[in-house]
This record gives sequence, structure tokens and C-alpha cells, in this order.
Amino acid sequence: MKIVIATKSHIKYANIISETIDDSANERGTGIAKRTPEYITTKISNGNAVIALDGEIFAGFCYIEIFSNKNYVVHSGLIVHSNYRKQGLAKKIKNKVFNYSIQKYPDAKIFGITTGLAVLKINYGLGYKPVTFSELTDDPEFWKGCQTCQNYDVLQRTNQKMCLCTGMLFDPKHEDNVKEHPYDSKTLSRLKRIKQALFLKKSDKKL
Repeated sequence: MKIVIATKSHIKYANIISETIDDSANERGTGIAKRTPEYITTKISNGNAVIALDGEIFAGFCYIEIFSNKNYVVHSGLIVHSNYRKQGLAKKIKNKVFNYSIQKYPDAKIFGITTGLAVLKINYGLGYKPVTFSELTDDPEFWKGCQTCQNYDVLQRTNQKMCLCTGMLFDPKHEDNVKEHPYDSKTLSRLKRIKQALFLKKSDKKL
């Protein structure tokens, strides 16, 4: 298995990536915005995507979007093909795109919204913190991307203040993240796992 920055040679996978995102949305019955092959092609062409391949077989994907004059970066479309799930591949893809984002946009805040518990765990392990939607980008182009999600009506009814998704944010300038930057130190990984466990306990209590 190889996980690489997608190039124009990977545009041939745009259709299956789009189909896999749609299939996942249908299977989970939760909020996943649809993405057309044309949209996926744009992200690959711009050098803002990561792809996982098993030889020549598509296994997983994630892409980067930039908002608010490069002050905010979001990882979207994180997907693993059904044949490669439950193998830790999503976490590996997320780590790759996270580190790539820090290299390419070192001053940007990295954020995401998701209904998936697995993604929440991964994000928390990377140093993301749960935040309200007001702390995320106010760029209308980002929220426009939610229109294809089946939960979009919830976002509209709450005046974009909340939805079924949880907002999470990594601020590279935050004191905790400066000290625990994943590029600078590996010694704090155990502490991050402890933080993750505490976060999940709090989440379980709320449920």
C-alpha cells in the first residue's frame, strides 16, 4: 500500500473516488457531501489531494480546501474503499494529508466537520480541539459545500451555528500545539492517546 500526494496521473481515479464517497454516504445514512468527478479532478490537478493505492487499485482518498485567504485549511472527502476498511488506512491517509497541509500552509488553521466517530478520534489524536462553528471559517464557499449533504436543512434552520457534525480545529499557533507539534516531537504521542481517551469518555457520558 502506498499513500502519496495525488498528481495528474491519478485523475483516472476521479470516477471511482466520487462513487465511493456516494456509496459511503448511502451506507452510513449521515452527513457526507457529494463530490463530482470533475470536482475531484480539480483538487488532484491543483496538488491538493492525497491518494492511497494498492498497486494500481484505488484504496482511499482525501483532499485539501483553502479558505479565507489561506488562513483556514480543511481536509474533506476522507474516504476508504469498502475493500480496505478496518485496516487503519483512514488514519494513515489523514496523517499524510495533515502533515502535507502543515508543510504547504504553515500558518493556516486546520479544521474539519464530521459526524464520524472514527474521524473524530483521528483528529483528536492529531491535536484538533472540538469547537463551535463560530470558530471555523466564515467563508460562504465552505458552507456552500454542505448543500449536497442530507443534513443541510439542519444547518440552515440554526443559521449556520450548529448541525449534526462536530467542528474541530487545529491552531498551529496555539501554545499546546506549538509544544506538541507532530512534526517536532514523537515523545508526546502517549499523552495524546491519554487525551483522546478522556475526550471519548466525555463524549460517551453525553450520549
